[in-house]
Amino acid sequence: MVLDLLLIGLAVTLFPLPIMAFVLVVSAPRGVRKGLAFILAWLACLVAVIAAVLLLTGGQPPPPRSPPSIAALAATLAIGVGLVLYSEHRRRRSRRDAPAPSANEPTASGTSLESRMDQATGWSAAALAVLLQPWGMVAAAAATVVQADLSHAESSLALFAFCLLATSTLLAMELYMVFSPEKAQLALTNLRAWLERHKDPAIVVACLVLGLWLVGRSLYQLTA
Repeated sequence: MVLDLLLIGLAVTLFPLPIMAFVLVVSAPRGVRKGLAFILAWLACLVAVIAAVLLLTGGQPPPPRSPPSIAALAATLAIGVGLVLYSEHRRRRSRRDAPAPSANEPTASGTSLESRMDQATGWSAAALAVLLQPWGMVAAAAATVVQADLSHAESSLALFAFCLLATSTLLAMELYMVFSPEKAQLALTNLRAWLERHKDPAIVVACLVLGLWLVGRSLYQLTA
């Protein structure tokens, strides 16, 4: 469980779409406050999902080969297959799309989103965090949390580490803006421009690697 949660958390924190949106949030007027609202909503989603699973299991993993255990593995398998299929869909779509514009020529949609974020409130930033949560990966984490045993400190530490890791990129950018706003503004703008050009390959790789891992692990445990 620990390794699975860490891999999922790494995929969540490196997923490019929330990072690109967060750059717009913290670059807007009163961006630090809006960024904090984004982070709190993001973290609240992760905690709520974990808490819901733990309430269902009572903090105790179901017995091996029991119906709840098999159902969790089957869900993990389905999510893994879904991530692999989405990866292939994204790869094919990116090949059909026209070449991306250069970093010095922002897209019309990007400019429109920037103007909207300038007028957005903290509540809007929080709602954006909920919408952009990679819910397929979060669902995979939920299926994995079924195995958590809160009577052992290792499980509690793994859950805490997952939440921290899945939020770490956003936290790093927020702290960068707090302590060095001018440098952070330039660096994050360059990061967003780079992600605009490379987001599709990044999404393909993240979904494919995580999907194959989930499929392989769940098949092994279902057939072992």
